[in-house]
Amino acid sequence: MKYLEIEKMMAKGVADAVFPGAVLLCARGKDVFFHGAYGVADLSDQRPMTTNSIFDLASLTKPLATALAVSELVRAGKVCLDTLLGDVIPGVLKTPKADISIEMLLRHTSGLPAHREFFWAMVKENQAPRELLRNLIVQEPLEAKPGHQEVYSDLGYMVLSWVVETLVGQRLDRFVQEKIYEPLGIRDLFFIDLARKPLKKDRSGRQLSLVSTQTCPWRRRTLTGEVDDDNAWAAGGIEGHAGLFGDALSIHTLCCEILTAVCHGSPLVIDPDILAAFVRKERGRDYVAGFDTPSKLNSSAGHFFTSGSVGHLGFTGTSFWINPASGLIVILLTNRVHPSRDNQKIKIFRPLLHDVVSMALG
Repeated sequence: MKYLEIEKMMAKGVADAVFPGAVLLCARGKDVFFHGAYGVADLSDQRPMTTNSIFDLASLTKPLATALAVSELVRAGKVCLDTLLGDVIPGVLKTPKADISIEMLLRHTSGLPAHREFFWAMVKENQAPRELLRNLIVQEPLEAKPGHQEVYSDLGYMVLSWVVETLVGQRLDRFVQEKIYEPLGIRDLFFIDLARKPLKKDRSGRQLSLVSTQTCPWRRRTLTGEVDDDNAWAAGGIEGHAGLFGDALSIHTLCCEILTAVCHGSPLVIDPDILAAFVRKERGRDYVAGFDTPSKLNSSAGHFFTSGSVGHLGFTGTSFWINPASGLIVILLTNRVHPSRDNQKIKIFRPLLHDVVSMALG
């Protein structure tokens, strides 16, 4: 009965068409006190959502894959936060992008634009898609001098995946799997390589319950098990800004590792000092390195997450928030873009839900 208001809120989210289905996980550190599934994973076949349903995590890729991969490079001494892009990527030499630092990319102050529809050129050109994507980013003019303006940028995280892969000689998905997920025993966080057969089972042979996203007007199908983001899709499914799939329990395991590192405990793989540098907030900025923080007005985390909290949102209707002050972790995974990206109701629903969760805990 203690969490009845949370149950009611989630059921109302389905009834009010905020999303066809969702999974909510709430925990204090490792102690999960709420984990429920609601609605359906796909409207056409009415597959019920389950607590182990696999979601397209969209921009949760940035903190949960790309930023952690960069933190591992820093730990290994392969790069520093003030390393300049021109010292890592020869292709940007003699361009203004050579003066962008790794930290600027992580904190969205690189001067790169927020988004570009590169996928149109990528699907038309007979060229290796990721190579073409990187050439297009190099050619794209900066919108501000590096370090001078905060603009949330997908392009910056595409560049970070390029940095990771250049320095380790290994694709981003394989690197984070080997260095982050496997040491933590995480099974259900992964990228889906679109060059391979459609993914239906995990590596142990277990059937996966994949959640559908939009009915794409130009791909002309409902997307299930292929990344919703158009640029990531055209690049083959694996990019630094989008492409990660996963379930709530796997995200919770990773959030516990992040929480332990932020609180200077004894994490298994993340260096606490490096993460402390990542989450250090700069005056007048909303983003820290790899993560979002609660905005002063209309925060998606509601009213009760403290200023030291970190989290992120994903376009498909996903989010996580971690409050180091209380140990509270809230992971909300929805398919709000199914069948259409036009559904924006989650913007009102999400902060209200976080308030209900916080109030349920007193």
